Amino acid sequence: MEQDQIRKILERYNEGQCTPEETVVIEQWFDSIGDQYTSPKSEQEIRQDLSTVHRTLISQIQPATPVRSIARSWYYVAAAVTLLVAAATWFFQLKQRAANPAAPEQPLAGKIIESTRTVADGFITINNPKGNREQVILEDGSKIMLNAATRIRYAAHFTGNTRDIYLEEGEAWFDAAPVPENAFTVHAGNVSTTALGTTFNVRAYPHEQQITVALVTGKVKVTTTSQPPVILQPSEQASIDRRSLHVIKTNFNAEETIGWQKGYLIFKDASYEQVRIAIENRYGVTIINESGRKDWTYTGNFKQETLANVIETICLTESLSYTIGKDTVLLKNK
Repeated sequence: MEQDQIRKILERYNEGQCTPEETVVIEQWFDSIGDQYTSPKSEQEIRQDLSTVHRTLISQIQPATPVRSIARSWYYVAAAVTLLVAAATWFFQLKQRAANPAAPEQPLAGKIIESTRTVADGFITINNPKGNREQVILEDGSKIMLNAATRIRYAAHFTGNTRDIYLEEGEAWFDAAPVPENAFTVHAGNVSTTALGTTFNVRAYPHEQQITVALVTGKVKVTTTSQPPVILQPSEQASIDRRSLHVIKTNFNAEETIGWQKGYLIFKDASYEQVRIAIENRYGVTIINESGRKDWTYTGNFKQETLANVIETICLTESLSYTIGKDTVLLKNK
């Protein structure tokens, strides 16, 4: 059975979409042999153990009667056993990898990626490149975490009763120091977000049609040039169309929205372009798609995974082949 089919079935199990019968079989079988893998084993040892399990399962199967149903029963039994053995090989390889993680992967081999800072006319501009995340601490104690491919600008010294930050492109997390007499305002395009003692996320990549403000704690006021202000409560976000400035307020999942701070990649029905840009920003690479296949969506979570692991998983699911170079990823049809 193809590995991408196996992976999809296990994803169904992880998402709770298997039938009750499938769930019982998978869980009982994993539990019965899972303790054998508390320490790392070689691939050959895993295959030997799985062969033993395979024989045991076959010997325990009692085909149902009448006789004319035996052939059909054995067909499904064989398919189920084959699936479980193949799935377990992949399952325990992942388990060993998790138990013995490799050293964190550098975005580009032999290349250190750093942000650049310039000072002009009393303003500091920070350009954070692809493949890098960086924290900035302002003179008032406010903290800003910059996502990859992000540029911000702010005054070297705040004066008057405002603290203005300009998110010129990209995404950033803001932890505004509580200074009641000095409003903390983030400007992104035609959208301004004002906060007092608040933590929130603003996403304003130029290739995206929307600017999104997500509030974690406190309260913020989101203002556009043509719409009435919108007040956000914790766990609410405002999505603003760049052209019409129409505002839609919804709730959000914190891990999906700000998981990038921990190096997470979380996709939910993401288009190829969304997947491509997220990977390029996260790992500082360029993806070249020669497969001709771009009309697909992907759902999956990657928590501090290497570039190779992310690309391999997605390509298995989408039936693509790949080659990873120094700073490029080439996608092709299988």
